[in-house]
Amino acid sequence: MDASSILLIKKNCNILYSIKKIFLKRVSNINNDYLYAFILGDSSHINSNIKESYSINGISHLFSISGMHITLIVTILCLILDKILINNKHLIILLFLFIYIFVTNYTPSIMRAFLIYALNCINKKLNLKLDIRHILLLICSICLFYNPFYIYNTGFLFSYIISYSLISYSSVINKYHNYFIKIFITSLIAFLFSIPILINNYHSINLLSPLINIIFVPLISLIIFPLSLLIFIIPKLSFIYNFFVFILEFLSKTISHIDYFNISLCNINMVSTMLYYLIIILIVNAFKSKNFKYLIFLLIIFFIHHNINYLTPFYKIIFLDVGQGDSILIIFPFNKGNVLIDAPTINNKEIGKDIIIPYLKSIGVYRINYLINTHGDNDHVGEFKYIINNYSVDNVIINCGVYNDLELNLISELDKRKIQYYSCIKELNIDKNKLYFLQTKVYDNENDNSNVIYTKIGNYKFLFMGDASITTEKEIIDKYNVSNIDVLKVGHHGSKTSSSKEFINILNPKYSIISVGKNNRYGHPNKEVLYNLKNSKIYRTDRDGSVMVKIKNNKLQIENCSL
Repeated sequence: MDASSILLIKKNCNILYSIKKIFLKRVSNINNDYLYAFILGDSSHINSNIKESYSINGISHLFSISGMHITLIVTILCLILDKILINNKHLIILLFLFIYIFVTNYTPSIMRAFLIYALNCINKKLNLKLDIRHILLLICSICLFYNPFYIYNTGFLFSYIISYSLISYSSVINKYHNYFIKIFITSLIAFLFSIPILINNYHSINLLSPLINIIFVPLISLIIFPLSLLIFIIPKLSFIYNFFVFILEFLSKTISHIDYFNISLCNINMVSTMLYYLIIILIVNAFKSKNFKYLIFLLIIFFIHHNINYLTPFYKIIFLDVGQGDSILIIFPFNKGNVLIDAPTINNKEIGKDIIIPYLKSIGVYRINYLINTHGDNDHVGEFKYIINNYSVDNVIINCGVYNDLELNLISELDKRKIQYYSCIKELNIDKNKLYFLQTKVYDNENDNSNVIYTKIGNYKFLFMGDASITTEKEIIDKYNVSNIDVLKVGHHGSKTSSSKEFINILNPKYSIISVGKNNRYGHPNKEVLYNLKNSKIYRTDRDGSVMVKIKNNKLQIENCSL
């Protein structure tokens, strides 16, 4: 929405907001992306490509304000207050920290650091003799009571699990006196305990992370973050700060290209998470006797986990909820083939980056054997270029007809990346299955040129209609015997231009899937189409979310996942 005007009713005179405004204005005037991260806890200003390199290297946690930053701030305040001989310095420090967590919007990691410091002060003052781990668990409980949804916040999970693990194994870390070895052991323990969180949120881990941290932890904690505080006070020294930031970004981008140690791992359930933690605890306990050989056992588990789809004996056909567009994934048993039909761009949203690729990784699909476009419209092929540039794709299949600009651009990219592509094919053999392309006639519009794909998996018939209209439907009826379809991907998102009564009566589909956007401006699905499908069990992605069809032990099962 656009506002025609803004009317100031009253100025906010709250002292906390006034202080926050000073911080914001100061950082804004200096205009350095990293100051937003290290002073205000806002890393959104950092270039997305650079942030991706930090994520690949496993050092993203260093850019959120946490215990490391609070420790330095408290140390500086203690030195200043000791110099000017102020009593009750802890109260002054707590007041300053309270203002600071307000300025940084109460992020879970800084809340943890603040509350640990506060409760630890109370613990010492009242001589309660509470174990620091008990204090941490108490703080965790308080935060979850305040906001139960923190449990879905990755920063919260990393903060508490890693802190608890480092406190629990501090005796192991303190056995080593060399600064860099101590950093390595600390990073290794933190890395191990963060593995289940990394898997379920990022679907990959970097085995080099503990070694990479030896470079970046001192650089950030001893140089860049202290300089951030200095630059905030003396902006004229920014050139020194920018030099070290350049080194940081250069090293991160360079190291991120070493991707041999990046392992993709699919999501794990609660039972698997518990098993992972059991194994990790056994491995870290062995560190007490400086025994690291059990890490090899973890590498074997990673290998099995990475290749888990080779053990999956059934078919999956997933109709992804991508809004007003189509995207269908077909997974063959024992990882013998993965087919992705369509990948749309909807309202300039990065569907490939935000939905399709993360989903593929989350279920252990690391390679697309065939990427099929039904036709050249943006809501079907818009994300193809992104996918072929950011994922392993073996072959691309294009529909019949004259190529439009989007398809020509795609073909140019395929040639550049030396990826095989085929157009206007009649059938595709994958393992013991065949995908038949029923529409090979050339029309004067993209929708009627849509690839219409028929396949039989087990004893079940599937028909994927793309955006084919009633014209194409008549041709298919005249040319093929396509009766008694088990699962129909309804044509053109349920538009009235498709799914004629005659066509649906002949198909007689048992289940119909309509891929459609919520509250879309076209009014899809059309009421007449829904009436034509009345004898079919209808699933709609706008209401039911993504729909998964499984064929297991020659039985068809349907699951859906709505948000």
